[in-house]
Amino acid sequence: MACGSFAQLCSGSLGDPVVNITFDNGANNFPPPASYTYVSMDCPHDGSYTITTQTLNCFNSTWHSVTADHTGGGSFMLINASYEPADFFVTTVTGLCPNTSYEFSAWIMNVLKSPAGIKPNLTFRIETTSGTLLNSFNTGDIVVSSQPQWNQYGFYFTTSASNPDVLIRISNNAPGGVGNDLALDDITFRPCGPSVTASISGFNSPVDICVDQPNNYSFTGNVSQGFISPVYQWQSSIDSGKTWTDLPGANNLNYQRTNSPAGKYWYRFTVAENGAIGISSCRIVSNILMINVHPRPFVNAGPDRLVVTGESISLAANVSGEYPSFSWSPPDFLNSDTVLHPVLSPDRDITYRLTATSSYGCSNEDYIFVKVVTGIFVPTAFTPNNDGRNDRWRIPFLDPAKDAAVTVFNRYGQIVYYVKGHEVNWDGTMNGEPQPSGVYVYQVRFTENRPVMKGTFILIR
Repeated sequence: MACGSFAQLCSGSLGDPVVNITFDNGANNFPPPASYTYVSMDCPHDGSYTITTQTLNCFNSTWHSVTADHTGGGSFMLINASYEPADFFVTTVTGLCPNTSYEFSAWIMNVLKSPAGIKPNLTFRIETTSGTLLNSFNTGDIVVSSQPQWNQYGFYFTTSASNPDVLIRISNNAPGGVGNDLALDDITFRPCGPSVTASISGFNSPVDICVDQPNNYSFTGNVSQGFISPVYQWQSSIDSGKTWTDLPGANNLNYQRTNSPAGKYWYRFTVAENGAIGISSCRIVSNILMINVHPRPFVNAGPDRLVVTGESISLAANVSGEYPSFSWSPPDFLNSDTVLHPVLSPDRDITYRLTATSSYGCSNEDYIFVKVVTGIFVPTAFTPNNDGRNDRWRIPFLDPAKDAAVTVFNRYGQIVYYVKGHEVNWDGTMNGEPQPSGVYVYQVRFTENRPVMKGTFILIR
């Protein structure tokens, strides 16, 4: 849905929303004025309203089908105007600061399709609880659009010095009948004040930097004229502005950011009159400064490998991060130096370096050693007597990546040791019980097209 703005909005800087009426809490929170009736249907009749998440094909599709509220994730108020002009929304707002300017805004949609129908014409009034008018705004006729369209309307007002509570009154000036049907959403109050800006010395926001580079920066706040006795507070957010935290001791125009681990850091500069900086509803906030400290890519070249002369192996590397590129060095014996699983047939021992660089220029690397052997040697004896010498039976040049299955049988044909796809490392026991001295049979089966290796060895105690 398209959105437009038809409002006398704040020309300086705004604070966070103090009031944000989204209608997502249901109808019970919005009792109707005397001239309107609440109904639990998606197509209310004249003089009634509903709180809904959508309205579809109302009145023979003379209304727009509205499938979402203004922000796309909640409810909105749908009003079919009464025959006589009257208030259709009245509520009291508390928790504002005294003698403070606020921007009031709301999003409105004319749901009627026909340009011949009666057009909504609204007046927004902000009053004190005793009835004194603080400010008002008239929308004029809200025109028909070819597609559902939310438009923002609003103005600003200043609370009284003694009692900041106010009454919102929205009146429909046009009569009901054929037309004058509208949707209302996201009524917001935000403190409005002089222009407040923030900047990073020597840089434009956002700043992207790698974690292994210095990432301390100097921030500067600037406040235009309008405050009598301003007080400052820098804030930070690590959840993209969902929550903000006051930075301890950061109460000056300038703030020095210190180094931090990888993450996305947001900062802003807030200002309020002396004595009110601790009240969020009184603060004016600056633009947001973003420092993005990017991690180095994760790089794992894989375990060291063994390859028999004349054979080929495939490396199993892993790289992840922020859209990294990568390459192997040197390219010797590789079928490609820009794939994660290159095939190689080396004729000598070699060490490869895998280097990855993220889209933000952050680099990392890992190494792998490939040893070339003339064949797979199987020891013919071992002595598991815990003297620290030849205590385990191993097949040193059997590469675990070949996923070979190694089985050891005693003289009765019983399996006393089995391992697959791992280092061969038998201590001469079965289920924790030492096996007797004697001749044992081994068998090595490969998953690739390679003959089975069989033989015997002696366990000596």
